[in-house]
Amino acid sequence: MITGIEHIGIAVNKIADIIDFYEDFLGLKLVKIEESKQHRIKAALLTVNNMKIELIEPLDKESSISKFLDRKGQGIHHIAFRVDDLGTLIKDLKSKGFILIDEKPRIGIEGKKIAFLHPKSTGNVLIELCEH
Repeated sequence: MITGIEHIGIAVNKIADIIDFYEDFLGLKLVKIEESKQHRIKAALLTVNNMKIELIEPLDKESSISKFLDRKGQGIHHIAFRVDDLGTLIKDLKSKGFILIDEKPRIGIEGKKIAFLHPKSTGNVLIELCEH
């Protein structure tokens, strides 16, 4: 079951070039910047009220974020939803014919269980599911 929006992921060329806009102009609070060699990204997590924004920078040209930026440029990459039971939800979505990028949960940048749904199944929007 989906319980809320976890965060919005925004693909950027370089976090350092845009972070001041989010902090100083929009007033979001930087929680942390973290690299994930496994996912080939650097991510800056920012908050406002109970909402999170994740700025995502590719670490190399093979990163999926780098490929996204080459195709579409900087902008919204995905919307992440909080869920109660990710394993059960994945099975349910698969049984209903949804195309899954992750057919079993994996660990995301914040240590939570995550899985992605392919945009072909969701109206051309990349959806991330995050279990807390």
